[in-house]
Amino acid sequence: MRVLVVHNRYLIRGGEEESATAERELLQQNGHEVDIYQEYNERVAGLSRLRLALKTVWSSESYHILRHRLRERRYDLIHVQNFFPLISPAIYYAARAEGVRVVQSLRNYRLLCPNAALFRDGQLCQDCVGRRVAWPGVVHACYRDSRSATAAVAAMLAVHRQLRTFERMVDVYVALTGFARDKLVEGGLPADKIMVKPNFVAGDPAPGNGAGGYALFVGRLSPEKGLGTVLEAWQRLDGALPLKIVGEGPLGASVEEASAQDRAVECLGRRSLAEVYDLMGAACFLILPSEWYEPFGRVAVEAFARGTPVFASELGGMAELIDHGRTGRLFRPGDAGHLAEQVAWAMRHPSELARMRGAARRAFETCYTAPNNYRQLMAIYHRALAGGTPAEARQPGYKRPAPSPSRSFSA
Repeated sequence: MRVLVVHNRYLIRGGEEESATAERELLQQNGHEVDIYQEYNERVAGLSRLRLALKTVWSSESYHILRHRLRERRYDLIHVQNFFPLISPAIYYAARAEGVRVVQSLRNYRLLCPNAALFRDGQLCQDCVGRRVAWPGVVHACYRDSRSATAAVAAMLAVHRQLRTFERMVDVYVALTGFARDKLVEGGLPADKIMVKPNFVAGDPAPGNGAGGYALFVGRLSPEKGLGTVLEAWQRLDGALPLKIVGEGPLGASVEEASAQDRAVECLGRRSLAEVYDLMGAACFLILPSEWYEPFGRVAVEAFARGTPVFASELGGMAELIDHGRTGRLFRPGDAGHLAEQVAWAMRHPSELARMRGAARRAFETCYTAPNNYRQLMAIYHRALAGGTPAEARQPGYKRPAPSPSRSFSA
């Protein structure tokens, strides 16, 4: 199969970048021809606000480049990882004009929310979900704390909702969890075009021994990731268990300050993937305390690959990944006291924590390996090549499913 991957790269490499790269390499390792059309967010600084806004809504440059690429060499389909902000939904129209099927991965909530996170001012927010125009996001300057920048994103969403771009021009969407799928359907995407495929871990880092005697946080140091909750929980634990924090972001100074005040907290900054795997393998458990609707939680399955249990917020896609009491523990999002209770439980029950290591590793082997993910990806591609229509829909009497309701989790 010949696939053209389309991706607008981020300034800071994170989980989305890692997942997109791993998927591209997975295709190549299985004998597929893969080319890539990329844009780089470094270009944003050289554009005026007006020019950037116009490109966000419709990039004529990307449209013509993609049409040329598709004429120059025939592809079976294009797989869009991220089109925002420089590539734009214009690429869907370029693919349609050349008769090429389109798969779109959705690793965040950009098609529902200007800031892509459904999170504002430290709280979950769905004010723009389902609206034709995301005006609440503009009022609150949700994207980059700028009303003008948010207005550009809202305009892109409004224009393409009016054109029914997201309904008509994409053959198959890929959501990472059932929870994320339900949110996307709630926001207006067609339910029968969304398939669920989780992220995976490339290769096999092998189980660790968990003998390091510390808890571990890995991720962007930002408010929605729940770091404030973790630091408050560690104050309550009063040095009972060391905590190592890996990552960088806007809360970096606050984490360093907490580390200076509490000897049990160590700020390690950004580390390579190999170093992260080493830290995961030795950790007693990983903490995933996000307070936004994480579509997945890549670090959780990386921890599972190392046989490390995950203590996570009972929220969004995280609640699907963690089997409470078997592969980790769930705690109420934003509740430092409840998190501290889960940590205290783990310290009192080392044998049960050890059993969780085996269960976490089995979860990886069952659900998150590269071979398993490749089979799922091929099923998605074959659906796209069939026009995005599920097999049952090609039978007489088929009725398009109604949007499924959002799942609720205890808080």
